[in-house]
Amino acid sequence: AAGVSDAEGAMAEPLAVALHAVNRAGPLLGKSVLVTGCGPIGAMVVIAARRAGATRIAATDVVAHPLRKAAKVGADETINVAKQPEALARYATDKGQFDVLFEASGNERALRAAFDVVRPRGIVVQLGLSGSELTLPFNTVVAKEFDLRGAFRFHEEFGVAVQLINQGLVDVKPLVS
Repeated sequence: AAGVSDAEGAMAEPLAVALHAVNRAGPLLGKSVLVTGCGPIGAMVVIAARRAGATRIAATDVVAHPLRKAAKVGADETINVAKQPEALARYATDKGQFDVLFEASGNERALRAAFDVVRPRGIVVQLGLSGSELTLPFNTVVAKEFDLRGAFRFHEEFGVAVQLINQGLVDVKPLVS
């Protein structure tokens, strides 16, 4: 569309992946969300979750640069868990503060730490892949009654992603490097 750069257009694919993950989570209206891993996909999840009505979004990573990008696209709080490993711990009160976790890092330590801050009966969407299988703390999954959902690539969301970008309904410019 007019006014949309090629670089912005190239963001349709990662945005579609994020939209699919958000679809897998179910309704986000009024929910608090944690995104672990703020690479291009994690940052797009921040955009998609906000668009879906999430009212509080925190994002974690181990590197400062992706966290700055996540803040630019709408994360309410960013936490560098390498520099401030304790910063997430305050969300563990009352058995967890977040309704939904989007795990976009593929890092087992990120997933395990996030399990402490997701509330009982929370939804966990795993979309980050690691080179090897992740070991899940299934006692926590059972005790906190998490709904564990996978999200891989996208389906009908690609057309929606293109439309959102073309109509200026989402701003992906801060993610273009």
